Amino acid sequence: MTTLRVLVADDQDLVRTGLAMILDAQPGIDVVAQAADGRQAVDQARRLRPDVCLVDIRMPQLNGIEVTRLLAGPDVADPLAVVVITTFDLDEYVHEALRAGARGFLLKDAGPELLVQALRAAANGDALISPSITARLLSVFAGAAVTPPAQPVEPLTEREEEVLATVARGRTNAEIAAELHISLSTVKTHLASLMTKLGARNRVEIAMWAYETGRAGR
Repeated sequence: MTTLRVLVADDQDLVRTGLAMILDAQPGIDVVAQAADGRQAVDQARRLRPDVCLVDIRMPQLNGIEVTRLLAGPDVADPLAVVVITTFDLDEYVHEALRAGARGFLLKDAGPELLVQALRAAANGDALISPSITARLLSVFAGAAVTPPAQPVEPLTEREEEVLATVARGRTNAEIAAELHISLSTVKTHLASLMTKLGARNRVEIAMWAYETGRAGR
C-alpha cells in the first residue's frame, strides 16, 4: 500500500493533534504537517505538496473555503486534493467549500475508518461524502441555489442516470459496481462521461448537480 502523505489543518490544538495521532496510527498514512490556521495550511501545502489536505471549515487567517479555493479551485494549475472536515452537519459553508473544489466532506465524529477511506479516495482522484449527511446536506443547499443548474451538453443515457443516482447517495465505485452489476472500469467510464457532459470536476459536483436538478431521488 502506497504511503499517503497528509496535511492536517485545524485551529483547535486538541482536535488537530487528535486527528494527526489517529491518522499516524493508521498503516500507510504519514502526517507530514499540521497547520493552526488557513494561511499556514496554504503555505505548507504549497511547499510540501501532500497527497491530501484535511482542512477544518472554520479557521483564522483564511477559512476552509478560502484554503480550498487556493489549493484546489478551478483556477489552480496543479490542484491538490482537499477534504473538508467539520463539526456541523448543516454548516452553511460546506456547500461553498465543495463549490471551491473540495473532493468531499466529513464530520469530525466520522471515525478513523471513514476518515481514512475519504483521504484515500481523494488521493485517488475520487471523492467520499459522509453517507450519514449526503442527502440531507446536499438537498438543503441545492434548494438554496441562486442560479439554475446548467443542462448537460448531451442527454444522459439511462445507465448514466442510474450511476448519477448512486453517486448522489454517496456510493463508492465498488458499491456502484455491485449495485448495478457492472465492472469497476465501466463505472469509471460512466463517471468520466458524466463529468464531461455536466462540466463537473469530480463526483462531488456530480452529486450536487443531481440534487439541484431533482434527480437524486430517482
